[in-house]
Amino acid sequence: MSRLRIVFAGTPPFAAGILEALLRSEHEVVAVYTQPDRPAGRGKQLQAGAVKQVATAQGLAVLQPHTLRTDTAAGELAQWQADVMVVVAYGLILPQAILDTPRLGCVNVHASLLPRWRGAAPIERALMAGDTRTGVTIMQMDKGLDTGPMLCTEVVDITEEDDRISLESKLEHAGIKALLSALADLEKCILHATVQDHTASTYAAKLEKHESLIHWGQDARVINRQIRGMVGRQPTFAQYRLDRIRILAASVLPGIADCSPGTLISADRDGLRVACVDSSLNITQIQLPGKNAVSIRDFLNAHRSYFEPGSQFDELIAAAP
Repeated sequence: MSRLRIVFAGTPPFAAGILEALLRSEHEVVAVYTQPDRPAGRGKQLQAGAVKQVATAQGLAVLQPHTLRTDTAAGELAQWQADVMVVVAYGLILPQAILDTPRLGCVNVHASLLPRWRGAAPIERALMAGDTRTGVTIMQMDKGLDTGPMLCTEVVDITEEDDRISLESKLEHAGIKALLSALADLEKCILHATVQDHTASTYAAKLEKHESLIHWGQDARVINRQIRGMVGRQPTFAQYRLDRIRILAASVLPGIADCSPGTLISADRDGLRVACVDSSLNITQIQLPGKNAVSIRDFLNAHRSYFEPGSQFDELIAAAP
């Protein structure tokens, strides 16, 4: 194995975990590119992303350009004399001049089995579509959107219990394994890369705010996949009485609900059973405005009469941040 000089580019926690693995490897991370700090929290103070926090703690050089589409960007990257740029959920488009700068180009760790789920939200879309497996693809980047030749893949099964948080953790570990395997003999991997079947591609569009609103006139399995896919990033919600309630965890119950969709069938320590089309959903964790997430068991201990069987969850509200 040859020791590689790596420039790393990434921003969120998923990327930070992979950066930490690279820092434990034989390779040398010489610099880190990440998104500029963003306002966060109630005070809207600037906050560093997860990758920057790791890089700063390790004393690495951190660069935070707003764009790489400048005349000087490629020259600045070239100063690091990197063998390869490893890109993980960076969030900026890399122009051809950047792709061509490292000796072995730019390699992307993408959280799907390409060509399925190209784009910004592959984890969420896989869950919401009901996929039973996904994985990580290590890809040689080109000018297209996740269209480059594939160096290797690592398959990950999706269980009925997985949500976005648990699946992201699985994919992070798979991504570390696949990336280190590819880097072990990167030149050979590039030489024998597999061209994607572009006719089989699907697109993982960025999540829109309106997609968080639950529409009860669907099968409970569809709603449950929506809840699981959005938790931790853009949680699902519905209106009950005057409250906009986030729904964070649920399960599908067998049997046909003999009432209109959105009707609260029962409320007890085991959950809120809500009628859907040809099925029902058992909600087990919620979050009210300005409050922490709480289990239904704990919520009913303090607010026993809040949820009344026979009452209705309303979906006729506009999606909000």
